[in-house]
Amino acid sequence: MAKVHVVSRALVLLPIVLAAAATVHAQEALPSALHAKLETRLANIADHLDGVMGYAIKDLATGETFLRLPDTVFPQASSIKLTVLLELMRQAQEGKLSLDEKHTLRRSEMTRGDTEPILTMLGDGTVTMTLRDLAIFMVVLSDNTATNILIDRLGMDNINAGVIRLGLKETKLRRHMIDLEAAQKGNENVSTPREMMTLLEKVNAGQALDAVHTRDYFDLLRLPKESEFHKALPEDVSIADKPGALEGVRCDTGLIDIPGHPFIMSVATTYVARDDEGEHAVEEVARLAYDYFNRLSRSSSYGRVISNK
Repeated sequence: MAKVHVVSRALVLLPIVLAAAATVHAQEALPSALHAKLETRLANIADHLDGVMGYAIKDLATGETFLRLPDTVFPQASSIKLTVLLELMRQAQEGKLSLDEKHTLRRSEMTRGDTEPILTMLGDGTVTMTLRDLAIFMVVLSDNTATNILIDRLGMDNINAGVIRLGLKETKLRRHMIDLEAAQKGNENVSTPREMMTLLEKVNAGQALDAVHTRDYFDLLRLPKESEFHKALPEDVSIADKPGALEGVRCDTGLIDIPGHPFIMSVATTYVARDDEGEHAVEEVARLAYDYFNRLSRSSSYGRVISNK
């Protein structure tokens, strides 16, 4: 009789257990459906671009990702300067140089062919600035003379070795900025969306620098600048990024701070028929990704947004 009682009780509880399981499954289906919608919208942007687009987007809190051509090698233009800044911070951390080290600018080291020659407007030997100052020019104004001075000071081989130590095999600084002769030989500065995303992820996780220099790295990248990410997102959003632009190429990689859902996003385009369309496509991807993670940050597990409105 006891066995019959146990079986009867199990039969009574079975519908309750099944109902609970169904509720959990339905609960999980809500964010999955939202994820699928974003995947479709992102793919639509890439499909309609007259060119090739790849992206790698990752929520650092949950690991949720959105990927398109994540392992395809794209030209990185000025986004490759993320690797230069990383090596600068690494050598400062190891005491091989000081960020306060002074450098006097000379005409002989000005970058020829630079379309925005900020430093070339200055006098020959009349201006002295620190390595940190040069990094600010590199990050905020994307000044190529400042970048090339830093590359020479740090050593191109050292910059690439630092990237390799992070396990990034396709991220390569092959030439100075605006070196058209090297570019014509195919020596392009390249990476993949996944590797650019991983670079910032590892730096953010403290796997490349100590806490002080990690903070310094991102503080410099958070300085205001003109970029596709900055154009797409609200002014009060913290964005640590470095955009890149060449003829037929538009890209941007950065860490976007959203409470509860900080995410890293790397978007690359190439073979773009019209540069303004490439810029718009990168902006649209950034806007959609931000809207998605911002919505998650403000919502309950049921999608309910609780605010004072």
